[in-house]
Amino acid sequence: MRPTRDEARVLTLRPDAWTWVREVQLLCGDRPWVFARTLIPAPTLNGRGRRLTRLGSRPLGEVLFADPGVRRGPVEIARIAAGQALHHRAFTGFSEPPDAIWGRRSVFRIDGHPLLVCEIFLPDLPIFPAGDRPESLSP
Repeated sequence: MRPTRDEARVLTLRPDAWTWVREVQLLCGDRPWVFARTLIPAPTLNGRGRRLTRLGSRPLGEVLFADPGVRRGPVEIARIAAGQALHHRAFTGFSEPPDAIWGRRSVFRIDGHPLLVCEIFLPDLPIFPAGDRPESLSP
């Protein structure tokens, strides 16, 4: 697929560049908690990056965080409103999507080559007020 204008800017690509795109829902049981969209430019898919197209149902994070050669850039946080392309993609198939939702994204680098990971936090994701988190989630 071609990246959106903003995605191309973040990846320093021309708007007409092709990227390999992976979109998944992360579930807890049968409830979707996160919509994830990953864009991988063609040069990133050479060498060690090639394995990213063969993940199947394995989580991308399992590969990225296990590789000491992968570097993560700053995390950007954004409110994604109805009408934005990412909001539409995240809520395809939902009967009553919210007006807005929160998400984050980061550019990762494999041997210096970028990929963009966007995560949208869906309404069924549980929120725990500060001090009210289950012990297993505490840092």
